[in-house]
Amino acid sequence: AHDAPRPNVLLFVTDDQRWDALGCMNNPVIQTPNVDRLAADGALFTNAFCTTSICMTSRASFITGQYERRHGIDSFGVPLDSTAFENTFPQVMRGAGYRIGFVGKWGLGGTLPKKDYDFWAGFGGQGKFYEEGDPVHLTRKLGDAALKFLDGCSAEQPFCLQVSFKAAHVQDGKSWPFPADTKYDQLYAGVPVPRAATANNTAFDALPSFLKSSIAKERWYVRFATPELFEQSVRDYYRLITGVDHIVGEAIDKLRAKGLGHNTVIIFTSDNGFYLGEHGLAGKWFMHEESIRLPLVIYDPRAASERRGVKVDKLVLNIDVAPTILRFAGLDVPQSMQGRSLVELCQGENPPWRTDFLYEHRFKHPKIPTTEGVRTTRWKYIRYTSVEPIREELFDLHNDPLEQRDLADSRRHIGVLQRLRKRWVELAHKAE
Repeated sequence: AHDAPRPNVLLFVTDDQRWDALGCMNNPVIQTPNVDRLAADGALFTNAFCTTSICMTSRASFITGQYERRHGIDSFGVPLDSTAFENTFPQVMRGAGYRIGFVGKWGLGGTLPKKDYDFWAGFGGQGKFYEEGDPVHLTRKLGDAALKFLDGCSAEQPFCLQVSFKAAHVQDGKSWPFPADTKYDQLYAGVPVPRAATANNTAFDALPSFLKSSIAKERWYVRFATPELFEQSVRDYYRLITGVDHIVGEAIDKLRAKGLGHNTVIIFTSDNGFYLGEHGLAGKWFMHEESIRLPLVIYDPRAASERRGVKVDKLVLNIDVAPTILRFAGLDVPQSMQGRSLVELCQGENPPWRTDFLYEHRFKHPKIPTTEGVRTTRWKYIRYTSVEPIREELFDLHNDPLEQRDLADSRRHIGVLQRLRKRWVELAHKAE
């Protein structure tokens, strides 16, 4: 009914959490019981992707619902222009009477938009898991800020809270890249961590030379170079994510205690993926699945019981989150948004859907080649655009899910290559 109360929205965005770093995504090691429960009672998206695998660009895409070609955030210092900012989902919601809050890593350049939120506990830059002389982990602090916002909420005014974690991003420049909360020191101790099939020299040797000398290889040495280092890095990466899952559980308990749980949509996702040594790489940026695939869970407590525990395998994107949130709130989606609402998919419906999307990584860095391409339900077409001549790659994900056999020079696949090259031109043009 149109007079039903508007739902609240709670959006959790982790940092550098790859799609399979959740129990509900069949990870055999990691413990994420709270997110797993949301997935069991909600919608689990098994093919979610970012359109650009780097923090600031993806975060801008989340709030604007736009590709980088349109929102223009292609490096760290750049702020959103005022028109783009006014058309972000939180600002549209605030204009419609929602109480909005932001907690955690803002991720974009310019002045922090404290005055544009009713509650602000955000920070600029990368933040630190542990401040000098302070024993409290950053994830715990962000959890406390989120609970404080929820304490100030009531059924009288709908709310939207964005909680933007630093976990499981590395702590750059520190002696140890993954400083998890010390309370999890024993978690996963002694648990064997399976190595990926492509975490070997053969897969690395198959890469083009400019990837072998990229920053992704330099960072591999300090995170994954020995079996001991690999195990320690992955366990601490998982510990950081379990710390986030704990906060998700506390927020759910708080909503219940305040009588707001039955009307609060909860979304859990990440800004981009992360290599755990696959292809001999670390970091993200490039177009391998490990780098571009995201976890995505959407839980709507108002859904009918037969619409619970839905698994959706359609290609969905970070740019879809903003229009989804606005649709949940019953608000019009600005024309400038390029993503599509996922509400119907959450409800188990089967609308006509995209079968491919544009990937763009246009951040200029001396040791990160720029990349564009097309990911379809079956194929992946990659263009490394900052090398001369431009290098193309083509992978058949049905027959080669680990992306080990580049078919770009295969005479048999010339038709596929030409079709996807043409499709890249169309999608790039459409994304502007």
